[in-house]
Amino acid sequence: MKKALLIVSIGLFCACGGSKKIAQNTTKTPVVENDTPKEKVDAPKVTTPIEEKAPETEIIKETPQPPVIKEEPKTDTKAILHKPWNTLLTKHVTKDGIVSYKGFKQDRTALKAYLSTLSDNMPDETWTKADKLAYWINVYNAFTVKLIIDNYPIKSIKDIKDPWDLRFFKLGKKWYTLNDVEHRILRKMGDPRIHFGINCASFSCPRLLNKAFTAQNVDQELEKLAIAFINDPKRNTITAQNIQLSKIFSWFAKDFKREGTLINFLNKYSKIAINDNAKKSFRTYDWNLNE
Repeated sequence: MKKALLIVSIGLFCACGGSKKIAQNTTKTPVVENDTPKEKVDAPKVTTPIEEKAPETEIIKETPQPPVIKEEPKTDTKAILHKPWNTLLTKHVTKDGIVSYKGFKQDRTALKAYLSTLSDNMPDETWTKADKLAYWINVYNAFTVKLIIDNYPIKSIKDIKDPWDLRFFKLGKKWYTLNDVEHRILRKMGDPRIHFGINCASFSCPRLLNKAFTAQNVDQELEKLAIAFINDPKRNTITAQNIQLSKIFSWFAKDFKREGTLINFLNKYSKIAINDNAKKSFRTYDWNLNE
């Protein structure tokens, strides 16, 4: 009996083993050959690119910068200083220099305020030469107008006793005369053209400019006034051989001869070339008010 069972077990084992082999053979992928003959082609070799490493760079830490603060444009306080004077001149003086002293008298309060501003804002070492030049020419002209309207109505500045030596105005802590401003300040600045910028309230004077002088315009305006005055037939008569000049060129001859002769100076501005040996004379000065 035991022998019969052993034979049956062996038979079952063989049957199972055989079936496993058959199953394994059926899982293999069959090799399929193309019917069409295949030519052998040498495929190009594919080279895999080698990645290049980026060069090592030194990491620099940026220093944080403070925020940029935009500055407001600086206001030229010295130019603003003369704005009220500019307004008064535009209102009461024509382009030809004819002055309405009646109009200035009506605007006496505005003129007084400007003169006080001049007194409170005198030049110091920080001012440029142009700033100082503009300031002192405006001082001379504005206080000359004040002198006239304080004594108005008059026919001439000479109707006032010692008008140029009258110590009638104060700048800062000091009292001044018109002669102080002209002879002790302006003439010492070395620019003879100041004689065409200051006005003595008379017809024979260079015309009173109908705008205020500032550092920005003083050089240009003095140049224009020099040309206008020298070529004005009411003030000077000029030919190549004969010149009849304003007495300004006699009174202040030294100033006009700083860089040569008087004729040298005149020829810088005269539309007619004057000969070096031209005959020279001086005209009578008209002191009537320029109104």
